[in-house]
Amino acid sequence: MDTKNLEKQLKALANRRRLAILKHIKSHREASVSEIAGAIKLSFKSTSRHLGVLAALDIIEREQRSLQAFYRISPTNSQIVKNIVSVL
Repeated sequence: MDTKNLEKQLKALANRRRLAILKHIKSHREASVSEIAGAIKLSFKSTSRHLGVLAALDIIEREQRSLQAFYRISPTNSQIVKNIVSVL
């Protein structure tokens, strides 16, 4: 992994809301935007933005089912990201 990509991932993970999102997804294996937003007490729009940041860096995966998007932690994460997620 190049250092620029690592820096982007670490910056994305240095946010308490994104860590809360990852913690929720980890405990439920997958979740929809509305489930996550309710669990972390954040608006749907803000939750979607945070999920977009995590998905853009391949930290999470998105699957569209009908009108809902479901998110799960990507199995192809770097070892550093896996270590951070494991302590959540």
